[in-house]
Amino acid sequence: MPETSSLVSISAEIMGGTPVFPGTRVPVQTLLDCLKAGESIDDFLDGFPTVTREQVIALLEEVGKQVLGLAA
Repeated sequence: MPETSSLVSISAEIMGGTPVFPGTRVPVQTLLDCLKAGESIDDFLDGFPTVTREQVIALLEEVGKQVLGLAA
């Protein structure tokens, strides 16, 4: 059964269930890999124009909240 939030979409029919940005076939892991490699958000967006800046920022904000919640 497909699972979609405003941040991540998971469906067996799209990239075999890999978490992707909603409305795209771009894996969330690709963003994380790009950032880990030292690329900027702009670099990522240039390479994946189907993902919006708003999607990236919202995802990073949510991840940040979750990480900070672990420390509380």
